[in-house]
Amino acid sequence: MDKLSNDLKGKVCVVTGAGSGIGRGIALACAAAGAKVAVLDIQESHAAEVAGLINGDGGQAMSVVCNVAEEDSVIAARALVSNQLGTADVLINNAAIFRTGPLECFALADWNAMLAVNFTGYFLCCKQFVLPMLKAESGVIVNVGSLSAEAVVPNMGPYSAAKAAIVALTKQMAVEWGPRGIRCNVVHPGMIETPATAAAYANPESRAARVRAVPLGRIGTPEDIAEAAVFLASDRSAYISGAELTVDGGFGRNLFGLVPRLPDTARS
Repeated sequence: MDKLSNDLKGKVCVVTGAGSGIGRGIALACAAAGAKVAVLDIQESHAAEVAGLINGDGGQAMSVVCNVAEEDSVIAARALVSNQLGTADVLINNAAIFRTGPLECFALADWNAMLAVNFTGYFLCCKQFVLPMLKAESGVIVNVGSLSAEAVVPNMGPYSAAKAAIVALTKQMAVEWGPRGIRCNVVHPGMIETPATAAAYANPESRAARVRAVPLGRIGTPEDIAEAAVFLASDRSAYISGAELTVDGGFGRNLFGLVPRLPDTARS
C-alpha cells in the first residue's frame, strides 16, 4: 500500500488476527500511515509473511504468535512488543473464528470457543495492552465489530452475540478509560471479500445478488475497513470515542431496497 499520509507516524500499533483478511489489510495500512506494527496472529507463517511485507517496503514490523483467548499468551505478546517496538499506542482487535450451525444444535464447546476468541479475546487484549496506555494517559483502541451486532446472521448465533457484546464493551471502556486519556471505538464491516468469506462469492449468481444489495454497487475489501481503522486510530478522530463506524457501502440501510417490488411500469 502506498504511503499516502503520516497519520500514525511514530506510533506503535498492535493488530490482532493480522495474518490475513481484514487484519492483514489493517496492518499494512497502519504501516503505510507511518506506524511500527506488531502483527499478531495464531498462525506463525501468516504473521511472518505480513511483517515481512512491511519490512520489505521500508516499514518496521514484527510478527508475534498469539492466541488471544489465552491471557498468558497475550501477556507474553505484550512483553515481546514492548521489548522490540516499544509500548503500544494503538490496539486494533480483529481476531475471530467462524463456526456455523442452528442454535439448538450448537455444541457448548463450539459456543465457548467462539466467544473465547471473538469476545473474551478482545477483553484480554484490551486489559493487557491498555496498562501502559493508562500510565501514559494516552492511547487508542479500535475494535472490529460487524453488522451482525444488530442484524444477526442465521446459523451464526455465537458470532452475532459476540459482536453485540463487543459494542457494549467498547462503550464501557470509552466511559471508564476516557477520563484517563484512552479513546475506544468500533468499526463495523459490511460484506467484505476475504479468504475466510471467499466461498460466499464463488458463485457468480450469488455474488451478483450480493452486489445488487449494496447501494454503492460493490463488495467491500479489507482496504475499505483498514482506511476506517486508521482514521479511528489517528488524531484526526481525536474527539471521537464510544462510537460505531459502519463501513458497508450502505448495505445496512437498504432494507426496503431488498423487498420485491412491482415493475416500474406498473407503479403510479
